[in-house]
Amino acid sequence: GWYTAYTPYQAEISQGRLEAILNFQHMVNDLTGMELSNASLLDEATAAAEAMAMLKRVNRKNKSQRFFVDEGVLPQTLDVIRTRAGHFGYELVIGNPAEKIAKGDFFGILLQYTGSDGEVNDIAPWVDAAHTEGAMVVVAVDLMSLTLLKPPGEMNADVVVGSSQRFGVPMG
Repeated sequence: GWYTAYTPYQAEISQGRLEAILNFQHMVNDLTGMELSNASLLDEATAAAEAMAMLKRVNRKNKSQRFFVDEGVLPQTLDVIRTRAGHFGYELVIGNPAEKIAKGDFFGILLQYTGSDGEVNDIAPWVDAAHTEGAMVVVAVDLMSLTLLKPPGEMNADVVVGSSQRFGVPMG
């Protein structure tokens, strides 16, 4: 769909791709409420695992080796997080954010917005509780749902990951 009937010069193809990426990134900024975005070929699960590792690197004041995962996280995301955490030596705690965040010593928190059961929770109190405890927060989202829901960036999320597959962007 990006090519015309004539054979365009390589520079025109590259310009079109760059423009498409820029437009996509602006859309992601608008939907997530974040200041920065990145167009990536990572799936949501791998992006969440990368976000976990990044939070540990940037949250240097917090010496905890524990990472909290919302029980509503998608199963494939949990599998990748579990594997990556094992290699890094992080202890995973999986549970209900309302019960666990304020009681734990975590360097990072992963919340699913909306949950795997389709439930939409107000994650703002959980984000605030995590920040109070010195933890940083990753929110895994369905970008399409953010056309109706409050953006995680407006609830002070530190990182937002998700998939654009529902927008018609195929995997890979």
